[in-house]
Amino acid sequence: MTTGRPKASSRDTLAEAACELFLERGFAQTSIGDIATRAGVSRSTFFNYFSSKADVLWAGLDERIEGLEMRLAEGDDVRASLLAAGDGFAPDSLALAIVNADAMGLADELSREAASRSSRIAVAVAARLRGQGADALRADVAGAAHGGAVLAAIAAWAGEGAARASLAPKLAAALEAASPTLPAAIRQLRVVARADHFEGALTFYRDVLGMPEEESYEGDGGARVAILAAGRATLELSNAAQIDLIDRVETDGDAPSEAIRIGLEVDDTAAVTARLTAAGALLEATPRETPWGSLNARLRAPAGLQVTLFQELGEPQPFPEATRPGGGRSLP
Repeated sequence: MTTGRPKASSRDTLAEAACELFLERGFAQTSIGDIATRAGVSRSTFFNYFSSKADVLWAGLDERIEGLEMRLAEGDDVRASLLAAGDGFAPDSLALAIVNADAMGLADELSREAASRSSRIAVAVAARLRGQGADALRADVAGAAHGGAVLAAIAAWAGEGAARASLAPKLAAALEAASPTLPAAIRQLRVVARADHFEGALTFYRDVLGMPEEESYEGDGGARVAILAAGRATLELSNAAQIDLIDRVETDGDAPSEAIRIGLEVDDTAAVTARLTAAGALLEATPRETPWGSLNARLRAPAGLQVTLFQELGEPQPFPEATRPGGGRSLP
């Protein structure tokens, strides 16, 4: 009578057998024949699924890299394609091997194989960026950064307990870290405001609000300009219905949004609001929580700018009816 594993096998069965042996004997001391025997299949069956011992660990990720290469070759967005490659990635033999690399005796093997996968991702990303018109140097740097980001995210996810959390947050954070390497048509968003009372406006934004002065120039006829840093810049486009919603949530209805309103993220909306109003800003709406998990206040600041201060509070919480759009309440 045949005992042990059934003859009908699968890639998962072989991977499980391989990992058992790697833990028991070490990677170098385990042969393909050993794995096939432990799984209850022939060597030829092993090669129906894998081409080498290392492929046992990497097959799941390799399939996703192949899909990524196809998406990028078809012209898909780099970040979206990389996020899709990690979507639903489940703990498998690779995660197990990363956590037990020393016990399995394959730390060097993992490092070499990880470099190979990172390189494949880098090549695919760089090719996509060159197709978008990026010069070769920037494309190659961005490719290397994003390839490294994916493998770093997987390592961090495995190390913190892959079975307890999704890969998605780690991957998103890693890609965010790599994003400055991406070539972009727009390098910077700069808002230009006319400040007739220049010194007062400069003092307000630079010294009171705390926006560092990066550059300043003087020209003929008393012309002056100061360029102040404001952190990460984005352009938020909202239709009329969204603006109406924001106004209902963020104000008492008596300070409607202008066509252009400046949003500044701060660590403490209430404290910054008090500081700016003491320095001469006009309060248009007191700090209040929004349904999207922020604490917002609206002011009229020097140079005629309508400014929203917002503090991210974390995950949005259920709000009572009095705080929903149309009935917002002021916070103490």
